Amino acid sequence: MARRTCIGIIGGGQLGKMIAHEARRMSFKVIVLDPTENCPASRIADEQIVADFKDEVAIMKLAEKSDVLTYEIELANSVALAQLEEKRYPVRPAPETLRIIQNKHRQKAFLRENGIAVPDFELIRSRQHLEELCTKFGLPAVLKATEDSYDGRGNFIIRSWSDMDRAYNYFGNREIMLEKFVPFTKEISIMVARNPSGQIESFPVSENIHKNNILDTTIVPAQISSKTKQAAIKLAEKTLRVLHGAGIFGIEMFVTKMGSVLVNEIAPRVHNSGHYTNEACSVSQFEQHLRAVLDLPLAKPELLSPAVMINILGPESFEGIYAVTGLDKMMKVQGAELYIYGKEISKPGRKLGHVTATGKNAKEALARAKKAHNAIKLVSATESG
Repeated sequence: MARRTCIGIIGGGQLGKMIAHEARRMSFKVIVLDPTENCPASRIADEQIVADFKDEVAIMKLAEKSDVLTYEIELANSVALAQLEEKRYPVRPAPETLRIIQNKHRQKAFLRENGIAVPDFELIRSRQHLEELCTKFGLPAVLKATEDSYDGRGNFIIRSWSDMDRAYNYFGNREIMLEKFVPFTKEISIMVARNPSGQIESFPVSENIHKNNILDTTIVPAQISSKTKQAAIKLAEKTLRVLHGAGIFGIEMFVTKMGSVLVNEIAPRVHNSGHYTNEACSVSQFEQHLRAVLDLPLAKPELLSPAVMINILGPESFEGIYAVTGLDKMMKVQGAELYIYGKEISKPGRKLGHVTATGKNAKEALARAKKAHNAIKLVSATESG
């Protein structure tokens, strides 16, 4: 009896869960590594290794049990993964790609060196240096922690000179960089996949709306000109070629008033803004990622229907075990689908699920998504019980 190919995934959150779901559907075995026992992905995976994302011993154990390693979070140990790659063990995307992207300054410097358009930026050496750069870049400006930050949690927008002390002290002793603020008209992103054989395929350009630095809504197709769309796709595919990455990447961009595009940040993994692909595309980002890491032929993604995705976040009113209400109303919304990730604890602003709705056009899809989203309520389990 032939042995099933085993996919090892570092990270067992909602992204790992959805990768695991596609892998199981395609008959692959899945093992996830995550520090949280009974993490969302563990309910679908064949096995979970409970350990920190950076635990070298645990990563080696995962590699021994798997045929290929991938990751759903940038906190993975790129040094340990590089050691595996040196032994010709397949790690995808490559550890060097992860190392570059893990540090935002290193990422931006790499992109700039390779002719990829990015906003102006510079590392901060001191409080005085921060003031000098704010004078140079102008205000507002974006102060960023270079490592271990996501969903906007590592950003501080300096809007006035009175923010200077608070901004400089906000990150403690962490390495920080200042980025020139881009007066963008829209934020967009593209999911782009590359396999080790060099095939590259792009998904449609999506338009993103953020609230409190966290993705709130994704609209597909993006409401931008065809010229800007083509420029974005060209820039995204160029970015993937210089990174030499294998897997799927979420490439976030700014659209300027003149219609040009700049790369904001890169995620070397499946991405929140690509969730719409489950309902609206000929192939999902999760299946495409598996095709890429296994060096299978990539599908050519086609948009089957306009779609809108809206995140479901933990409410500000409580923290703890929660219950989902409003399913009866939500299920009456035509073209809407609900995903609850299975995280046991709700925290304010934590991503706990999303709704996606399709429609004959983006306006209809947005109206349906909002109606479905408004129907769903997360309440404290003590209130519901």
